Amino acid sequence: MKRKLTNIMVTGGAGFIGCNFIHFMFSNESGFNGKIINVDSLTYAGNLESLASIEDKFGNACMTQNRRYYFENVDICNRDSIEKILKKYEIDTIVHFAAESHVDRSILGPETFIKTNVMGTFNLLDCARNYWKNNDGSIRNDVLFHHISTDEVYGSLEETGYFTETTPYDPRSPYSSSKASSDHLAMAYFHTYNLPVTLSNCSNNYGPYQFPEKLLPLMIMNIREGKNLPVYGDGKNIRDWLYVEDHNRAVWLIMKDGKKGEKYNIGGENEWENIKLLHKLIEITCKEISLNINDVKQTIQFVKDRPGHDRRYAIDCSKIKKELGWKRKVTFEEGLEKTVKWYLSNEKWINNILSGEYSKWIENNYGDRK
Repeated sequence: MKRKLTNIMVTGGAGFIGCNFIHFMFSNESGFNGKIINVDSLTYAGNLESLASIEDKFGNACMTQNRRYYFENVDICNRDSIEKILKKYEIDTIVHFAAESHVDRSILGPETFIKTNVMGTFNLLDCARNYWKNNDGSIRNDVLFHHISTDEVYGSLEETGYFTETTPYDPRSPYSSSKASSDHLAMAYFHTYNLPVTLSNCSNNYGPYQFPEKLLPLMIMNIREGKNLPVYGDGKNIRDWLYVEDHNRAVWLIMKDGKKGEKYNIGGENEWENIKLLHKLIEITCKEISLNINDVKQTIQFVKDRPGHDRRYAIDCSKIKKELGWKRKVTFEEGLEKTVKWYLSNEKWINNILSGEYSKWIENNYGDRK
């Protein structure tokens, strides 16, 4: 039976990848004409200001019967609230982005990561199982639970080799361990209850609307402000970088055509040592704002390495390319330039986050509709 993909609950839709997914779904490219229900508890990294244009065009502000965007300020661990949302909007699809995702924060305070990433995912899966259950106890075939995960669950690679969908899990941080747990729960609900589940593991995303504590926006802002550029260890840790729109394009393909019970790796096929990436970022940013490259490079500061810092990530994404026809559209050079320009031209968005003003913006615009 064909999936409905009509009333889609997006968890964590106010976060970096989630808000970009919602923007993509309302673009002409997606071809989607259903409804999006954004469920987010608005923790420190949740910012509805990133979705202001979506709210204006498709949300409550449009004041028409054709409203297609809804926001629910709900914690995914709140079972009663999730059950109500499933029924209220007749949810037939869940795409689960919501997660605590910063490795450093997980080292300092792991409990929140276990609660949100493990218990929150369990709660969503179990609520979906009960809501999508037929009278005979079977699960509907026209529904889907798509779980978003990370390449960090696989652990660390040496100088050669790639993560595939069958690579054994070997997480090294509280964050990656919590995501590995949520992956196993999702697949367990497929095997045990026949819940229609698909799963994707992606490499490092970059692009607009990312919380400023993350590597690229942090460095762009520090370059602009003349601050030091901190680099962990020797700077030679390697990551595979994927433009966020390419990632969300892949997610939508999986939701439409992916086989239930299957997982798909989504990578940028674009490995960079951290220090080389920083040099490239300096080059592009300095060009944009007319700074001396050599002067900025002098502000690079090597700092004590992060505990359990994985050396290299690299994804083999041949499965999704072969089975679903996905391919990366945005080159790294193009994506990096777009990213730098976005952060430099959206200073107010960044300052609102750094000052806490975005919380007031949310209250002023959503206070009566949470």
